[in-house]
Amino acid sequence: MGELKSENVVWHKLSVSRDDRENLLKQKGVLIWFTGLSGSGKSTVANALQNKLYEKEKLTYILDGDNVRHGLNGDLGFTIEDRKENIRRIGELSKLFVDTGIITLATFISPLREDREQVRKLLNEDFIEVYIKCPLEVCENRDPKELYKKARDGKIKNFTGIDSPYEEPENPEITVDTSELSIDECIEKILEYLVSHKKVI
Repeated sequence: MGELKSENVVWHKLSVSRDDRENLLKQKGVLIWFTGLSGSGKSTVANALQNKLYEKEKLTYILDGDNVRHGLNGDLGFTIEDRKENIRRIGELSKLFVDTGIITLATFISPLREDREQVRKLLNEDFIEVYIKCPLEVCENRDPKELYKKARDGKIKNFTGIDSPYEEPENPEITVDTSELSIDECIEKILEYLVSHKKVI
């Protein structure tokens, strides 16, 4: 996922292990990766899931696409190359969060399967892909940030679903269709998976 250009660096093994941190927190670190079109409901579902996990006294953190671009990835645009680098960095950041024992919720359009699979390979069994499925026309009708309107008007270039592709996941762990299910129903389905697969709780 990118050539390592740093020289003379050595990975330091630390005295407190991931198991130690997870035992302290009484939970398992995991990355729950929400992918889907803009307006599909990724952030809404992730926030609702975070609330449910908080009620269960689980420590979580949401890595939100827009929020990360305000700081860490503020130097990146929306070309295919920049999108790939955006997801690469988030994958590496997520790996560190998971190593701390935090239940990490990542909400990124992440339109390319190749990029999502790279994050999966990086996290292995700690990666759970949640496809927030929603037809383009429904997302466009919602358009909470008026991004589709701007894209249709030519004010935004390389917008996923309009002039930049979105590749649906082929084998996500979980799929929820927000055009058919309520937020509560989506959360129930995700929690059922986490419990049945002994993830997190």
